[in-house]
Amino acid sequence: MKLQRLTILAALLFPMTAQAQATDPDGLGREAVERVQEYLRINTVNPPGNETRGVEFFARIFEAEGIAYETAESAPGRGNIWARLEGGDEPALVLIHHIDVVPADERYWTTDALSGIEREGHIYGRGALDTKAGGILHLQSFLSLHRNGTPLNRDVIFMATADEEAGGFFGAGWLVENHPEIFEGVGYLLNEGGGGAVMSGRVEFSVEVTQKVPLWLRLHARGEPGHGSRPLPTSAVTKLIRSLDNIREHSFEPRIIPAVDTYFKGLAHSASPEWSTHFQDMARAVRDPDVLGRLQAELPGLHTLTRNTCSITVLSGSNKINVVPPEATAELDCRLLPDQDPDVFVSELARVISDPDIEIERIMGFSPAVSSTDTGLFRAIESVAGRHFPEARVLPMVQGGFTDSHFFRDLDIVSYGFFPFVIPVSDQGGVHGNDERISTENVMRGTRMMIEIVEAFVSPRRAS
Repeated sequence: MKLQRLTILAALLFPMTAQAQATDPDGLGREAVERVQEYLRINTVNPPGNETRGVEFFARIFEAEGIAYETAESAPGRGNIWARLEGGDEPALVLIHHIDVVPADERYWTTDALSGIEREGHIYGRGALDTKAGGILHLQSFLSLHRNGTPLNRDVIFMATADEEAGGFFGAGWLVENHPEIFEGVGYLLNEGGGGAVMSGRVEFSVEVTQKVPLWLRLHARGEPGHGSRPLPTSAVTKLIRSLDNIREHSFEPRIIPAVDTYFKGLAHSASPEWSTHFQDMARAVRDPDVLGRLQAELPGLHTLTRNTCSITVLSGSNKINVVPPEATAELDCRLLPDQDPDVFVSELARVISDPDIEIERIMGFSPAVSSTDTGLFRAIESVAGRHFPEARVLPMVQGGFTDSHFFRDLDIVSYGFFPFVIPVSDQGGVHGNDERISTENVMRGTRMMIEIVEAFVSPRRAS
């Protein structure tokens, strides 16, 4: 583990180009497009991560700008970086994103997944949506404050971290535990999780204020080992298969918690006529199995908000085809509604499995928390979104996936998931999917909007 503090007189070491000196939003937007491309070309696929490569990218920029920064590695190659602009006494704002990206199977891509190539108005690359382009929006907003000498009513912290895609334990979680001083006086945080989407031809913005709670489980089945030529009546593998089939067939009870009900009612405004009727009273709608089935088939991202879920994702048995193994395991990605007691859920799952010989091991789990929308930061998001998209609404959202925000909600830091992108449905599948991409228009406009949101919240001059 290594901690560095560097304050560089960049004017002496790195002469700034005319473009780098740009302080207008359009100039920062054009600069952002180039930086998104450069960032995407840096291989930070997790595993293994190698996020220090991304740290070095940001360090070069901060050195050229004359901005002090700090770095820390939680393990070799697992780098994190943060920089602070000092301001007034109001609770500080953190702009955070994660450096790591998930792997990409290039057999199914039409371009190199780390190319950062611009084609027909879109920038392609793993991390374009999750979350490297968003991180560049944070960077450009941070640099705009610095370059313009904007008076600040609070400190503003830029932060890029490791390992979010694997739980954040080498990144945000590690920093909270090992460098708590960073977060002293912090009251607000902007992260991934929400943004704009086009629904029925209308733009709607969502701000993530809470999320389903991940509970990752491993099932262990044990049995008599032997030779594959003489199968026994039962084995570790057959026990595991029977248990997993019970889980596959089980329907966890749907229920609509208040935060989800608020979100669906907000979506009803722009949903199709059929779904609009259901969204206005989802507590009633989910009692109809046909409605619930159609929701899962047509809108799986919304279906997940109606119940606890478990996906069977990893299987392991013998490492040789003719050996019946003594143990077989499966891993489950379970996501719980924020009010669910994990112990009660595990007890329910044990009843579903209905085999006392199956051991349930907890791999990972987080605690739930909800951030209030009654803040100046939420109002700044609403105001800026309204200026750029007058007919759009801004809705508080429950996220089906998880982000690093839970680490900070545990510290009572108001944490919102929001990047001011407007992503068409055709591109949303690129998150962890094939041909992940973002339009240059989104990067340009998103830079302007993020600058406006941040300045509206942190600058007394803007607030007045």
